[in-house]
Amino acid sequence: IVNLIRTHSGNKPVAAIGDGGNDVSMIQAADAGIGIVGKEGKQASLAADFSITQFSHVGRLMLWHGRNSYNRCASLSQFIIHRGLIISVMQAIFSAVFFFVSISLYQGILLIGYSTFFTMGPVFFLVLDVDVDSKIAMTYPELYKELQKGRVLSFKTFFIWILISIYQGTAIMYLGILLFKEDFIHVLAITFTVLIVTELLMVVITVRTWHWAMAVAQIFSLGCYFLALIFLPEYFDPVFLTSKDFIIKFVALTAASCLPLFIMKYLRKRFAPPIYAKLQQSG
Repeated sequence: IVNLIRTHSGNKPVAAIGDGGNDVSMIQAADAGIGIVGKEGKQASLAADFSITQFSHVGRLMLWHGRNSYNRCASLSQFIIHRGLIISVMQAIFSAVFFFVSISLYQGILLIGYSTFFTMGPVFFLVLDVDVDSKIAMTYPELYKELQKGRVLSFKTFFIWILISIYQGTAIMYLGILLFKEDFIHVLAITFTVLIVTELLMVVITVRTWHWAMAVAQIFSLGCYFLALIFLPEYFDPVFLTSKDFIIKFVALTAASCLPLFIMKYLRKRFAPPIYAKLQQSG
């Protein structure tokens, strides 16, 4: 049955639900197998991808947990691509400006810190993000159909994140070089600081509903970076970091990197809000 449906529906994903041993082969052949623990035993439940105790739980499994899982995976995967690409763009611009010299822009512990302590927490906790509460998701099944239209994860959204990465990496690196062309030794400190803050602000732009763990992760990441500024004097000049010149140029670079995206998000929410935003307002 599963193979017939898949063949005649254009190879679309198929879910199969069963509660007995005779349903095991069907459940295993499906893209998403759901087993119900019933009077016939646990054979179907043990062979399935998801196990439930009542058939009435299927709606919540798909409309709430399934939808959240899809949205979170889409946000997390695309954000991780952005996090890696933006620093690659900066490295490429740095090398191009200096005649393709084979020197790493950020050395050793800075690269490790960028991938772990400075940005990992806020990015990871995107898995806690929700756009609507469970009551709204169960009341309006139409929200689930939005996933099929590819508005969350598609080639379009992928290329949008690519363009954002290229824009932000270019803005940070080029403006950093232009602002410090007479004092190039401080380019590393200013661009890396703006890079970290940009990533944290991008999480703010991406999140739809704040969870307390997200706020803790943001504070923890900023705390780790401030400690790095103190205990890594070989990379950061404490005198320069506390100067008025640094603060002004840091704000200018961060604004150039993130302000256009904040404006675009506001305009989209104001004039073309997604369906979940309309439901939140009506609720």
